[in-house]
Amino acid sequence: MTIEQIRAFCKSLQVVTEGIKWKKDLCFMVGGKMFCVVCLEPPLTVSFKVKEAEFDQLTCSPGIIPAPYVARYHWVMVTEVKRLSPGQWKHFLKQSYDLVKARLPKK
Repeated sequence: MTIEQIRAFCKSLQVVTEGIKWKKDLCFMVGGKMFCVVCLEPPLTVSFKVKEAEFDQLTCSPGIIPAPYVARYHWVMVTEVKRLSPGQWKHFLKQSYDLVKARLPKK
């Protein structure tokens, strides 16, 4: 997927906001909490949260590594975006959104 496709999908989810953090990362947030981070500097990398049970399996796959600084929270970084199909991208981005949203206060 391209940055534009990732952005369009993330923005299609309810109450998602976006912002630039650290001068080079496009962040998608729900309730002020990040669920997807896209590095705007080449090469394209995308980070998102996954289920604990999927973390080890995904990070053993080529082109997917533990996300720097947040791997302990089960975030992965996709360093080769073509490794995931469009369907897989949508699944993992929606799942990340749901995982983050579920931990928000009920307000």
